[in-house]
Amino acid sequence: MTQTLMIQGTASDAGKSTVVAGLCRLLYRRGIRVVPFKPQNMALNSAVTADGGEIGRAQAVQAQAAGLEPHTDMNPVLLKPSSDMGAQVIIHGKALAQMQAQDYHHYKRTAMAAVLASHARLCEQYEVVMVEGAGSPAEVNLREGDIANMGFAEAVDCPVLLVADIDKGGVFAQLVGTLALLSESERSRIGGFIINRFRGDIALLQPGLDWLEQKTGKPVLGVLPYLHDLHLEAEDAVPQDHSRADRDTSASLRVVVPVLPRISNHTDLDPLRLHPALDLHLVGTGETPPPADLIILPGSKNVRADLQWLRDNGWEETLRRHLRYGGKVIGICGGYQMLGEAIHDPLGLEGSPGSSEGLGWLALETTLHEEKRLTRVSGQLLLEDAPVEGYEIHMGVSRGAALESPLVQLAGTTDGAISGDNQVLGSYLHGLFDRPEAAGALLRWAGLAGAEGLDYAALREREIDRLADMMEAQLDMGRLLGLVRGENS
Repeated sequence: MTQTLMIQGTASDAGKSTVVAGLCRLLYRRGIRVVPFKPQNMALNSAVTADGGEIGRAQAVQAQAAGLEPHTDMNPVLLKPSSDMGAQVIIHGKALAQMQAQDYHHYKRTAMAAVLASHARLCEQYEVVMVEGAGSPAEVNLREGDIANMGFAEAVDCPVLLVADIDKGGVFAQLVGTLALLSESERSRIGGFIINRFRGDIALLQPGLDWLEQKTGKPVLGVLPYLHDLHLEAEDAVPQDHSRADRDTSASLRVVVPVLPRISNHTDLDPLRLHPALDLHLVGTGETPPPADLIILPGSKNVRADLQWLRDNGWEETLRRHLRYGGKVIGICGGYQMLGEAIHDPLGLEGSPGSSEGLGWLALETTLHEEKRLTRVSGQLLLEDAPVEGYEIHMGVSRGAALESPLVQLAGTTDGAISGDNQVLGSYLHGLFDRPEAAGALLRWAGLAGAEGLDYAALREREIDRLADMMEAQLDMGRLLGLVRGENS
């Protein structure tokens, strides 16, 4: 029988995604057919699956850890916020509708049917379904109709491990308080605790662990140390620490990226953020952009609103001055659309119907359509005939003279555009920097002589293995495998 094990957290960013990725790799190493699953995800970082749908980026990372290609059943419900009150609802990989928060709350019973259907299909194919919860099960205002945490666990009758982040402080209050807010049946399915991101002498923590086990009657399955510089692609949060000890400042290219309010797929930037010869700065609201050799406009879930944010925060003049002094600009997906002459949203897909004047550095206009393009692509970067691969996730169709000077040659078509003065380029491809050959070509175009791209695929594998090695050393694997086998649950 397939066993389902769920990892829930005391809060967002407690480490659920990371723990699930590590557990997937640990079981995969043991020859166990394990598959990741997240019933409901809210994130603007997504990935295109083998079956042509869209899921959260974290589940794609977990699939890699399990030795699998991403599939829409791994994340049947994905919510992509387009405003503070509304989101695009994606079911089984396909965009269903824009919904306000209250409308989605009423829709959750229908969404639960999609969740259970996906879970059932995975149970037919795999030995273990490793489930990631969302946020915290103690959010009492969201308990009714819950499909993301205990509502799902109760529906499929699976054990749960609870993860808490000690780095935030108050770890014992996190765990005991969460248990106190659960129902009796929900508390009974908690099989133990995992404490994440510990720094210091474990001997000083041990009295607290003993108290916790005595107080709750639940075992601590392990204390995971803080892994410095661990890189797993983020579920949603924009990285805050951009410094790297191994950076070669004497040969660095200065890269600046505006953090748009609805920035999406910012994981496109990871191969640059981790590159030792690059000095990358993410610049948010109210921050002054530092001098740059290259400015990158990233993807956006609300292109016209984020374009207005750029203007309101002085970026249009910053970009104009940057180009006047010979700087380079790259636009990816929504950022590419912003570089054109106009963006039209006649159906109001991302807000009020209407049009916005673009930044005007590429001779093209974009119109948003209901049908979203979701596809994996590969081809040649025309800058240096370098191989490139990635995926497209966008609702816009771009047309104009700029497309006569494309950036990428794909099978039977082209993508992107390069300006006549060779200072501005844009592309719909997410993952533009993932292949070292393409990244190197783009960095040399931007002014870093002799640049080589980071082997990002190899780095991701090393980091997953590093995580799994640490978890195997720190977790009570006997108890963990007992839960996986359906024992003591």
